[in-house]
Amino acid sequence: MSIIFEQKNIEYAHPNTSILVQWIKNTISGERKRAGDIAIVFTSDSHLLDINRQYLEHDYYTDIITFDYTEDSIISGDLLISIDTVKDNAKTYEVDFLMELHRVIIHGVLHLCGYHDKTKEEQKEMRHKEDFYLTRLPL
Repeated sequence: MSIIFEQKNIEYAHPNTSILVQWIKNTISGERKRAGDIAIVFTSDSHLLDINRQYLEHDYYTDIITFDYTEDSIISGDLLISIDTVKDNAKTYEVDFLMELHRVIIHGVLHLCGYHDKTKEEQKEMRHKEDFYLTRLPL
């Protein structure tokens, strides 16, 4: 079991990954699941757009793409996060960059835990869960 942070086509390092690792583990535990192997990859808009086109056949920018490898209750996957889009969204929503980044990270973790956001009701539940777990981030 490991939660790792990587960079691809961008230079960005989170200032406190050890706290994030514990927060992610606590979130997964809170959902009555176990943490497996999770890679959180910070990348650029252009790289994430290429991934979006290649693997999902979507031709648009996004803040996160989640590849889910979860089996049973062991949560595993890759979270590819565009630092460029997170910065833009932080400005748009007038929130701190790290707050927006943490929201995106926990959004991906919640997808791995089985939550979806296709319908209005699912989006409402996802936002509620994001808000709940963001209050538990000890930063």
